[in-house]
Amino acid sequence: MKVVEKNFCAKKILVCGIEPEEYYRISACDTTKEIWEALQIAHEETTQVKQSKIDILTIEYELFRMKDYESIQDMHTRFTSIINELHSLGETIPKNKLMRKILSILPRPWENKVNVIVESKDL
Repeated sequence: MKVVEKNFCAKKILVCGIEPEEYYRISACDTTKEIWEALQIAHEETTQVKQSKIDILTIEYELFRMKDYESIQDMHTRFTSIINELHSLGETIPKNKLMRKILSILPRPWENKVNVIVESKDL
C-alpha cells in the first residue's frame, strides 16, 4: 500500500510540474518510472542520445568556419550557441582553446588584428 501511495505522490508531483504539451507525452504512463523515462527520452537526456549530441556538436566545433557573408557578431553568436550546447551537455572547452579557435577562423582582413592579439599574449 505504501509503494502505491508513494508512486501516486511522485506521479502527482511530476504531472503538476510539467506544461500541458508535456502531459500528452506521459498521459498513458502508469508508473512514475515510465513517466520519468518518457520525459528523459523526450528531452534527450539518455546517455546514448546525449553522447551522440556531444559528438555532433564537437564535429560542428572542429569544422566551424566563418561564412563569407557573415558579420563578426553573427559568427560569434553561432559559435557561442555551439559552445553553450556543449556546456549544457557537460562538455567544456578551455577558454584559451576557444580563443585560439576564434582567432584562427577570422577572415584575412582581420589578420593584422589577430597578429597583434597573438603577439600581446606572448609578452
